[in-house]
Amino acid sequence: MPSTPDVRSELVRVPVQHTGERVAEVATVLRFAGGLHSISGRIALEAELFTPQIVQRVRKDLAELYGVRSEPKQLSPSATRAGAPQFLVRVLDGETLARQLGLLDQRRRQIRGLPNRLTTGAPAELAAILRGAFLARGTLTPPGRSASLEIVCPTNEAAMALQGAASRIGVQAKNREIRGQHKLVIRDSEMIGEALGAMGATENRATWDELRLARETRATANRLVNFDDANLRRSAQASVAACARVERALEILGDGVPEHLRYAGELRLKFREASLDDLGARADPPLTKDAIAGRIRRLLAMADKEAQARSVPGTEASLPEELDTM
Repeated sequence: MPSTPDVRSELVRVPVQHTGERVAEVATVLRFAGGLHSISGRIALEAELFTPQIVQRVRKDLAELYGVRSEPKQLSPSATRAGAPQFLVRVLDGETLARQLGLLDQRRRQIRGLPNRLTTGAPAELAAILRGAFLARGTLTPPGRSASLEIVCPTNEAAMALQGAASRIGVQAKNREIRGQHKLVIRDSEMIGEALGAMGATENRATWDELRLARETRATANRLVNFDDANLRRSAQASVAACARVERALEILGDGVPEHLRYAGELRLKFREASLDDLGARADPPLTKDAIAGRIRRLLAMADKEAQARSVPGTEASLPEELDTM
């Protein structure tokens, strides 16, 4: 079953050769997982990451794309909580890099969303933004009633920018504030599969779709079984009710019942589980469904009229209380 670590493990192995895609991914990772800090009068760029593999990927991109040397560090267990990032990547003199990545504006302020040149890029670059955001702060809840893909965003502006980028590559997501955190949220199981595929997690996407389809098939089968059970119960109740009323009708009318109506009633009692179509086919000569139903209705109506004239209980008096009348 796909999980957050599985998706991170696959995404961190996605090969990316185009420079624009690599820039989009690493800039998004640093925006969503880090921040700018002043250390000894210099602007340092830091990012807290989940796995050594993500750390290695980010450091490689920084070195090859910008010639920047970064420092990796494992955070002490006492400084982190369960499920939180365990590693840190720091660029001590990071102002120039931040400007190159578009994370700093002209007034040396950190941008609130994502660099505009990234969110208006080619589809592959938009997919790289989504991949970088998931590597930084994404989680996946397996298929089920609460299935979801969520990405925690540093600001509402960043969430809106990520939502727009995802939408432009066909991934429909919602921007939500949940317990004080801004998140990009996808709860539709089919759309989660689309997001996994867009990011490059093709293996996990295949597994996800397989589980989703299996679950939907089981749910459909269960609904059909419940529907069939309900229909069978109703049919059984209707059969019991019909037979009880026919028995009472024959009892009320006695020898005064017309022969063709008696024949229809006795046929109903002889084949209690049969449908009206089956009863008509078993008649000699065969009758249509409407013909057999009409004869039984006339039999009951005649018996009820006779019962009323004699002030005796009619055909419905023989029904158990839990059964509907025919």
